[in-house]
Amino acid sequence: MTTTQTAVRTLSGRVAVVTGASSGIGEASAEHLAGLGARVVVLARRAERLDDLVARIEKNGGEALALAVDVTDAAAVQAAADRVAAQLGGADLLFNNAGVMLPAPVEELATDQWQRQIDLNITGLMNVIGAFTPQLVTAAGERGVADLVNTSSIAAQNIFPNFAVYSATKAYVTHLSRHLRAELGAKNVRVSALEPGIVGTELQSHVTDAGALEWLEGSKQAMEWLTPQDIAQTVGFLASLPPRVNLQQVTIMPTRQPS
Repeated sequence: MTTTQTAVRTLSGRVAVVTGASSGIGEASAEHLAGLGARVVVLARRAERLDDLVARIEKNGGEALALAVDVTDAAAVQAAADRVAAQLGGADLLFNNAGVMLPAPVEELATDQWQRQIDLNITGLMNVIGAFTPQLVTAAGERGVADLVNTSSIAAQNIFPNFAVYSATKAYVTHLSRHLRAELGAKNVRVSALEPGIVGTELQSHVTDAGALEWLEGSKQAMEWLTPQDIAQTVGFLASLPPRVNLQQVTIMPTRQPS
């Protein structure tokens, strides 16, 4: 029996939307939030992976809806939001997690990789925020609280050679989250930015830069990386806090990662 199966169902009655849910942090978070009692809507491009995730959630007694969506497609994201509103009454928890990490020295002029990171980590994030924020505001007005949690990175604060574009996109996420909290907090929508250190996910498998790969491999030998479940539990904790409490920025590091 999993931890979430035995946990108090602190999110019963809530509707949680999770992007990037086909693997890693998003997948683990969807399962954990469902275990806490939320009805979960999982968004990603890979429909088969989402179907498998929904099957696992339902097998464990949870409720989930899979919507195969590319978050860089604004119209598709809005259609997904409209379906959540029509079918589930709207979301009151959004975990904005879809992202990609493609480090490379800037002198390589890997402009396609630059654009892919900007499209997904920034434009995709904004598409989802634009589509679901009205639902969060409505839900917060009705029940006194709603949550917007954005996945940033420790790279938003620290310097990692060859990670300039990725780090810049994550700095955008962190700073945007602070501003959104100022706008939406008065409407009872809590906004949090998560800044994890190294987490073992598919992100590392997308890396092609030799220097970054060497650094990642060295770090794996030097420390125990975080797991997606570590981040999932943090998301569940944030959403389970009393409505008066908002952790605006949470940095989550492997114990042995220095920076």
